[in-house]
Amino acid sequence: MNFEIVGEISQAQTMATGSSIREIARLQKIYGRGRWRKRKGIGRVRLDDGSLCLAEIHWYEASGIGRKEFKIKALLESE
Repeated sequence: MNFEIVGEISQAQTMATGSSIREIARLQKIYGRGRWRKRKGIGRVRLDDGSLCLAEIHWYEASGIGRKEFKIKALLESE
Protein backbone atom coordinates (compact mmCIF):
# COMPACT_ATOMS: atom_id res chain seq x y z
CA MET A 1 0.00 0.00 0.00
CA ASN A 2 1.46 3.34 -1.05
CA PHE A 3 0.77 6.34 1.15
CA GLU A 4 2.01 9.83 1.96
CA ILE A 5 2.49 11.14 5.49
CA VAL A 6 0.65 14.43 5.98
CA GLY A 7 1.95 16.57 8.86
CA GLU A 8 3.88 15.45 11.91
CA ILE A 9 4.08 12.06 13.58
CA SER A 10 2.98 12.28 17.22
CA GLN A 11 3.45 9.95 20.20
CA ALA A 12 6.69 8.57 18.74
CA GLN A 13 8.27 5.79 20.78
CA THR A 14 11.30 3.58 20.33
CA MET A 15 10.41 -0.12 20.17
CA ALA A 16 13.89 -1.60 19.68
CA THR A 17 17.51 -0.47 19.30
CA GLY A 18 20.72 -1.95 17.91
CA SER A 19 21.04 -5.72 17.97
CA SER A 20 17.47 -6.24 19.22
CA ILE A 21 16.22 -5.21 15.75
CA ARG A 22 15.76 -8.37 13.65
CA GLU A 23 16.55 -6.55 10.41
CA ILE A 24 19.75 -4.82 11.61
CA ALA A 25 22.11 -6.61 9.17
CA ARG A 26 19.89 -5.78 6.19
CA LEU A 27 19.51 -2.13 7.26
CA GLN A 28 23.28 -1.71 7.64
CA LYS A 29 23.92 -3.34 4.28
CA ILE A 30 21.42 -1.13 2.41
CA TYR A 31 21.72 2.22 4.23
CA GLY A 32 24.99 2.01 6.15
CA ARG A 33 26.14 1.65 9.72
CA GLY A 34 24.49 3.80 12.33
CA ARG A 35 22.67 3.76 15.64
CA TRP A 36 19.51 2.12 14.32
CA ARG A 37 16.17 2.30 16.12
CA LYS A 38 12.79 0.79 15.30
CA ARG A 39 10.11 3.39 16.12
CA LYS A 40 6.35 3.82 16.02
CA GLY A 41 3.96 6.73 16.21
CA ILE A 42 0.57 8.11 15.19
CA GLY A 43 0.22 10.18 12.03
CA ARG A 44 -2.20 11.32 9.37
CA VAL A 45 -1.69 9.61 6.02
CA ARG A 46 -3.11 10.07 2.51
CA LEU A 47 -3.81 6.72 0.86
CA ASP A 48 -3.69 5.91 -2.88
CA ASP A 49 -7.40 6.61 -3.28
CA GLY A 50 -6.96 10.13 -1.86
CA SER A 51 -8.63 9.49 1.51
CA LEU A 52 -7.06 10.79 4.73
CA CYS A 53 -6.73 8.45 7.70
CA LEU A 54 -5.15 8.46 11.13
CA ALA A 55 -2.76 5.50 11.31
CA GLU A 56 -0.17 3.80 13.48
CA ILE A 57 3.09 4.03 11.53
CA HIS A 58 6.30 2.02 12.07
CA TRP A 59 9.72 2.94 10.65
CA TYR A 60 13.48 2.57 11.15
CA GLU A 61 15.77 5.53 11.76
CA ALA A 62 19.42 6.26 12.45
CA SER A 63 21.16 9.54 13.17
CA GLY A 64 22.91 10.86 10.09
CA ILE A 65 20.86 8.54 7.86
CA GLY A 66 17.29 9.54 8.67
CA ARG A 67 13.93 7.76 8.69
CA LYS A 68 13.56 4.78 6.37
CA GLU A 69 10.97 2.16 5.41
CA PHE A 70 7.69 3.57 6.70
CA LYS A 71 4.79 1.14 6.98
CA ILE A 72 1.20 1.38 8.20
CA LYS A 73 0.47 -1.13 10.94
CA ALA A 74 -3.11 -0.10 11.72
CA LEU A 75 -5.69 2.37 10.41
CA LEU A 76 -7.18 4.07 13.46
CA GLU A 77 -9.66 6.53 12.04
CA SER A 78 -10.93 7.44 8.57
CA GLU A 79 -12.14 10.83 7.35
